Amino acid sequence: MRKFIRWVIITIFNLIADIQVINVERVPENGSFIIATNHIGIIDIAMFHYQFDRYDMFIPVAEKWEKVAWIRLMGRSLNFIFVDRYNSDLKAMRKMMALMEAGNSLVIAPEGTRSRSGGLIEGKPGVAYLAARSGFPVIPVAITGTEDKVILRNLKHLRKSKVILKVGLPFTLAPLPRETREASLQQYTDEIMCQIAALLPERYRGIYANHPRLREILLSRVNEPASSPQG
Repeated sequence: MRKFIRWVIITIFNLIADIQVINVERVPENGSFIIATNHIGIIDIAMFHYQFDRYDMFIPVAEKWEKVAWIRLMGRSLNFIFVDRYNSDLKAMRKMMALMEAGNSLVIAPEGTRSRSGGLIEGKPGVAYLAARSGFPVIPVAITGTEDKVILRNLKHLRKSKVILKVGLPFTLAPLPRETREASLQQYTDEIMCQIAALLPERYRGIYANHPRLREILLSRVNEPASSPQG
């Protein structure tokens, strides 16, 4: 079933979009890690299964989608974890930690929901907590071109949408200090969001566009080698 669903995803995505993946080699072929990505369109949840044929990659998805039969069915094959976005879902957090400790990886949007504007909205602390608690690397990924309105508009005009996934450099977060836990958790969340923002065009950076940490990251990357497109 999983192979069939992935074939359907690949077929549909190739019909509706031209997809470019930049620096995909930065994603390890095995081992546990957290892919932290922005979230601007409903097709984002299947985008990583378009690119990666992996059984060890899990994707937290808002619990409201569990009520939609076809998404629930697809989620069984594509490793969706349905999560309560509005309350502390400790059961889901424990499951994600256990999956990573068993050698699996997560693809997760720190914002917790789609950005209706396309620009980054405030990141929630859950991803930073998982990264600091587990010690596994965070891989920032930026998605552009998957906004629902953009996809639908192009479909109406029989045009393919230009979609880009850009992978950043992995980084790790130190364990949370007990004395300054809340402040450190906020700092870590800002770090993850600014690492994603640095991969995005300016118009997608949202509330992080003028963040001091983003300016530091962009300045440090001036002399980096050019990104390599894949696929």
